Amino acid sequence: MKQSEYARATELQSTGPDQSAKLLDDTATNLVSSTARAATPKDAAAVVLVRERDGRAEVFWARRNARLAFLGGFYAFPGGQREATDIEAPVAHATTPEMAGMIACAARELFEELGLLVARNSERLTRGQLASLFDELRSGRMSFPQLLRHFGLYLDARDFLFVGRWVTPPFSPRRFDTWFFLVRCPRKQQPRIINPDGELVFGEWIAAEEAVARWRRSEALLAPPTLHALKTLAEGITDDLVERFLSVPYAHGESVRAIEFIPNIICFPLRTPTKPPATHTNCYIVGQRELIIIDPASPEEEEQRALHRALDEMLSARGARAREIILTHHHPDHIGGVEALREHLGGSVPVAAHRLTADELRGKIVIERFIEDEERIELDGEPKIVLRALHTPGHARGHLCFYDERSGALLSGDQIVGVGTVLIDPDEGDMRDYLRSLERLIQLPRLTALLSSHGPAVADARARIAEYIAHRLERERQVLDAVRAGAKTPAEIVARVYTDIPPAAHDLAQRSALAHLRKLEEEGLVAQCAEAEFIAL
Repeated sequence: MKQSEYARATELQSTGPDQSAKLLDDTATNLVSSTARAATPKDAAAVVLVRERDGRAEVFWARRNARLAFLGGFYAFPGGQREATDIEAPVAHATTPEMAGMIACAARELFEELGLLVARNSERLTRGQLASLFDELRSGRMSFPQLLRHFGLYLDARDFLFVGRWVTPPFSPRRFDTWFFLVRCPRKQQPRIINPDGELVFGEWIAAEEAVARWRRSEALLAPPTLHALKTLAEGITDDLVERFLSVPYAHGESVRAIEFIPNIICFPLRTPTKPPATHTNCYIVGQRELIIIDPASPEEEEQRALHRALDEMLSARGARAREIILTHHHPDHIGGVEALREHLGGSVPVAAHRLTADELRGKIVIERFIEDEERIELDGEPKIVLRALHTPGHARGHLCFYDERSGALLSGDQIVGVGTVLIDPDEGDMRDYLRSLERLIQLPRLTALLSSHGPAVADARARIAEYIAHRLERERQVLDAVRAGAKTPAEIVARVYTDIPPAAHDLAQRSALAHLRKLEEEGLVAQCAEAEFIAL
């Protein structure tokens, strides 16, 4: 990924043109930090809130605010990060202090987000008293442990069944070590979204099997632990329920490698020498009976072996065949494992890319087939998968995106990314082409999720693309204003416009400023008066 990152990319994305304009364009304070490393997971808890209705398990799920940097727009369970005071809460029958603290975290988050108080003696409280307790907590007059003690309440570990501990994969800019608890909804209380403008914007009871069906229809984005919980509950609330929850290694803290955000599209993050804050490049394995592998990215043998093992398991379990290796573009953090994968597959699986990518890779990687703009790649299966290839130059001349016509998902490569932003380097990219490509993508008829090369999936695809366009145009306006005010060189423009980045990042900022200047020159708004100087027209 030839990109720089802006330091605020992992904050709440309260965007819109005005906010986007304040974000750094192609350089960032954290770009000049030490080498890329995965974020340290923070302790968190989540509650799988269930009830039985007509013999079926129903679960309360909630849609996260699309503006959130972490899993924005995903459906999830209520929960959040552990607070220092959680360990002080009275918890009966907890096996360890750590378990007690995480149960308290789960109970507090459930109360804060849904207004449900799962505590012993709470059945004695009236609705007015519950509202009073909530006001005490929200106002900060009492911490959750203080509130419990003051009103003669306590938590009981038997009300919170531990059903797994999942760790966010290292490709995410924010990571959590999340303890999941299965909790039956108290009979006299009903969950509700307390703050629809906050983290959770919508919630509902839903049969577990219907929730899974919505995911299969690409109507809901789910992170792996949420999908696993729903599939487990869909099999029924039986005596071995907890054992089934804990039956996968990922429920014991092992990092998930193969992530199915969209049915039949597997995201497999691979550690690569990319730019911070990204640490991984996503390889995608698409299909059922026929599989294509997009961007086998890593040059590291350990990562290559992990990809090969996962692919072998899919091929064996599905009775499938690997049809093709496809490249979105030529950058090193996207092609590092191509030859190793080709060899692993016996040398008979061809590599395909745009002809301009093939030109860039001549003498490095043999491209057996050219992918043309608007080509349809049909993969056998039930249902059939059709990917529409889109030539989207700008970041790289031969860049390709792939649009899944059935689900509306866009495999966006480095055109739009889930973490950081994208560098348009005038030596191999073009700002005018980049904006045209973005405008083309935003017009796709059923655009749902973005599956990019870096970071997790993005739920509100159209809004994210609009945000990218607005930001680039605002930065262009700032560059033009600087030239009109007397700045002539990219360095002078950076000094006036990119005032919120450290000096060590100025070289990359100058490349971005030059890309904007080239576009303005093509549009007749500035003229080049010397080799590296521009004036306003």
